[in-house]
Order: sequence, then C-alpha cells, then structure tokens
Amino acid sequence: MNRKEYWKGKVILITGGSSGIGLAAAKILASQGAHVWITARRIELLEASLKEICSACQNDDQRCGFVPGDVSDSTQANHIVDKVTRSAGPLDVLINSAGITHPGYVQNLDKEIFERLMQVNYFGTVYMTSAILPAMLERGSGHIINISSIAGYMGVYGYSGYGASKYAVTGYSEVLRAEMKPHGIRVSVVFPPDTDTPQLAYEEPIKPRETKALSGNAKALSAEKVASSMLDQAARGRFTIFPGFDARLYFILNNKMPRRLWYRILDWIVASSK
Repeated sequence: MNRKEYWKGKVILITGGSSGIGLAAAKILASQGAHVWITARRIELLEASLKEICSACQNDDQRCGFVPGDVSDSTQANHIVDKVTRSAGPLDVLINSAGITHPGYVQNLDKEIFERLMQVNYFGTVYMTSAILPAMLERGSGHIINISSIAGYMGVYGYSGYGASKYAVTGYSEVLRAEMKPHGIRVSVVFPPDTDTPQLAYEEPIKPRETKALSGNAKALSAEKVASSMLDQAARGRFTIFPGFDARLYFILNNKMPRRLWYRILDWIVASSK
C-alpha cells in the first residue's frame, strides 16, 4: 500500500491537536483523505486549528471536528473518545501528541511540576489509550502513536521532570507494542529532537545554559517536518520512529557507545558551558 493511502478514510484522533506537531500532523492527514479529530483544552485554538485542517481536506465527504478536554483527567479522556466515536464512527488511529515541558535544575523544581508533567505527558497517554483500546480490541485493528522525546531514551541535563515523564511513555509503549501485536493493533513511539513549537518557545527562557550547550548549534526542526517523518514511518509499520538525523544519532550513541565514554562526552559538554 502507498504510504499516503494508509491514512485515507481512517478516523483519527489527535491529542494536543491545536498546535505544534499535533496540528501539523492533522493537516497532513486531512490532505491525505483521513477523517481528523483533534482535542486540546482551549476552544479558541481548537476552532482556529479546525479551519486550517478543513482547508487541507481532499473532499467534502471527510468528517473533521474537535472536542475540548483535558487528557490528564481520565473522565474527560473517556468523554473525548466517546464523543468522537459517536460523531465520526470507530476510531482507527490515536496520536497521543499532548505534552508539556518545564526544564530547570532538579533542586529548583517544585514537586508540583514533576506531578503535572507526569499527569499530562504520561497519564494523559495512558488515559486516552485506555479509553480507545476496548473498541480496537473488539475489532482486532487499530494504530496507537505515542510521542516521546530524545529525553525519553537519554537522560538530558535540565530535564529531570520532563525526561522522567517521557521515559515513562517509552516504557509504556514498549509493553503496549508487545501486548497489542497478537490482537492486530499497531503501536509506534516517536522520539522527536528539538522542534519549533509553542512548547519550545515556552522553555527557551528558563532552560539551563548547560541544556542549551548539549543542543549545540543544531537547528530545531519544523513541526511539519517532524509530523511528515512520523506519519511516513508509522505508515511503514515502524515501532520506533526517529524524525531527523539527530534523534537517530543520539539513540545510537546512547545505546551502542560504552556508557562510561558517553557520559564523559556529555559531562565535558556540560562543563565547557560554564
């Protein structure tokens, strides 16, 4: 099957779909004939984003819409899935793109920040997946795409709270892949590098200088490029998805290089930033 044809006619729900990677993915999917629904907390952003999505649609038969809600609340997550299912039909694909970040030195981060990052990034993924799984299991088909991060496979200086939540998403996705494979349900986990999104803009002023040093001179990828790479690799059935060269390179270095040497390199970069 042509990679673009993979998404045609599918009913797709995207969390965090009003901005960033989620919105970029929604517009690409709409242009490829999918029925796209998005969810996020702010109605005004959802309304504006839906107009962009609808303008990308191939034909008038496509059904697109939004449901406002907070994925970190399990009751709201269930409501979102129920509302989309009643409006558009059984969901074929869930893209868990909702996420927040807050970098900083670990000793300066309040415990509430750790709790909120875990609630949105990890439990939001769990709640939405749990809400959608019964119908997918009954049909014996479906595709769940979870967005993690480079900080979800590598401990990155300054991201103790964020990284822990994204590591949790990675571990959850690995178990989910194994358990869902016998049921005919695909699972993918995405590891984007720095991406030009509102979240990146939010964290830039509060990011430790050591964290910035680790990024080096690498330019943030556009949300459109990350989304396009994600959808292309997901359509090919990939479980681990690396948009861009940096994400794959760091994964190889982090997993193949002797740990002592890798840590020395990272420590040297951090020390040289001071």
